[in-house]
Amino acid sequence: METPLRRFNPFRGDRRRWGRRHNPDGTMTLIDHLYELRYRLGVALLWIMLGAVFGFWWFANTAFGAPTLGDVITGPYCGLPESMRFSPNDGECQLLQTKPFEVFMIRLKVGVAVGAVLFSPVWLYQLWSFITPGLHTNERRFAGTFVAFASVLFVAGAVLAYFVVPEGLQFMVGFGGEAFFTALTGGEYINFVLLMLIIFGVSFELPLILVMLNRAGVVSYAKLVNWWRGILFGLFVFAAVATPGQDPISMLALAAALAVLFSVAMLICRAQDRRRARKLGEQGLTGAGLDEASDLDTDPSSLDVQPTGTSSSSGNGSAPKGTDDVT
Repeated sequence: METPLRRFNPFRGDRRRWGRRHNPDGTMTLIDHLYELRYRLGVALLWIMLGAVFGFWWFANTAFGAPTLGDVITGPYCGLPESMRFSPNDGECQLLQTKPFEVFMIRLKVGVAVGAVLFSPVWLYQLWSFITPGLHTNERRFAGTFVAFASVLFVAGAVLAYFVVPEGLQFMVGFGGEAFFTALTGGEYINFVLLMLIIFGVSFELPLILVMLNRAGVVSYAKLVNWWRGILFGLFVFAAVATPGQDPISMLALAAALAVLFSVAMLICRAQDRRRARKLGEQGLTGAGLDEASDLDTDPSSLDVQPTGTSSSSGNGSAPKGTDDVT
């Protein structure tokens, strides 16, 4: 029985057109590419929506012995001293709802984010399946490694942001002393936490992009060594501008993490440049520049080769057989 989603698959009736076995180079028409893109996006969005339903339910219920998603999200705020936060019911940590259905939209937003994270292997696989037919074997291997490390770095950045948020909040709300307490609305707080997680996660991809540019030959290790002071200064400026809390703790945590990752990226670039130089040395191309013209033999070739079946001269001085009499 054909499922409704399978109807969006443009290749359901003719798998020979797009299978790797019968179509190794992934050749398709523009229309086929658009149909395939529609199918891949449909599958990815379906799994994200399923994850959103699970995240919506997990927000108020425990799952597999883990605490509720609401407790996880509000953990940084509830980590503040009781005298600094809103606690209307005997010290119970709560956020404010100032609009009708605000909690519903918050749970839906958090659920979508959880669905995108939990089922990231599925939609990444769909994206990967759409891109790989146009790549060579070595490019597929490198792109797969790049995607794997990008996922790990994004999760690492999000985890660091989760532990930095309570420290940043405590620093910011401490300016008022005991004269103020922090009564954050649910929407503002959730937006702040999600933005911190996204910014830290995306920022952790910058050193990986640097390694990719080095592998492509755009940036060399020698240039990075000359630019390292400016790059470090730029990382601190980026951390100061990118962190939504504008507190020094978040800024320093992000800048320090990026500086460490930049150092690791430089070591990887150094190893890649050495391996590239060794390969060029084996081919006798050491010192050859990318913009340098190749050595070509410009000497004219000899024209004394006679046509097959002809003689160079005849006994009566006539022209060789097969040649034009005019010449």
